[in-house]
Amino acid sequence: MKVLLIEDERELANSIVNYLKGNDVICEWADTLESSLDKISSHTYDCILLDLSLPDGHGFEILKELKNKNATEGVIIISAKETLQTKIEGLNLGADDYLTKPFHISELLARVQALIRRKNFNGNNVVRFQEIEIDTLSKSVKVGHTQIDLTKKEMDLLLFMIGNQNGVLSKSTIAEHLSGDMADMLDNHDFVYAHIKNLKKKLHEAGCNDYIKTVYGLGYKWQ
Repeated sequence: MKVLLIEDERELANSIVNYLKGNDVICEWADTLESSLDKISSHTYDCILLDLSLPDGHGFEILKELKNKNATEGVIIISAKETLQTKIEGLNLGADDYLTKPFHISELLARVQALIRRKNFNGNNVVRFQEIEIDTLSKSVKVGHTQIDLTKKEMDLLLFMIGNQNGVLSKSTIAEHLSGDMADMLDNHDFVYAHIKNLKKKLHEAGCNDYIKTVYGLGYKWQ
């Protein structure tokens, strides 16, 4: 799960980033309108946490840009501006949820998880694909009646591929999903092949059909 936090209050931002990372969420941070627009133009996210009051512009500009590019990211507005009109305008521009400051970070995480479930898995905590069953709360995976032990990266990869089934995912897209903007600093994306190989092996050993297909020259597809 990869999240972009757009927030100019450094202390609050650090608290959110550290809490989310402690709960196995890749969280990147931008504190200005300009840096936020740069990130969403070059990266994709599962969810964006958006403060409306930024030092160089208004958060609604982010929503307008996402709408213009037909982005699929879920957006949760986190703002002290709690007028009904502000909420309505934000939702009309494409935001999915609105959380008024101050809030408990645990509630923020719960809303992020719920939003991603709604968007990718029809709101279900348990994701099923043929003989595979994934419990996103307990972080457990079964193939038929066989429990398999996946690493965090393998679990993220499995959910990412099922959530994007029949679409071709390039190595760079997978690398970015698993590592965030750190992927830009890597010399190559060989670790993606290693994670794919390990995931395929564990699924196969549990008696699972082979749903991960290599699309030569392009990447991988779940089908």
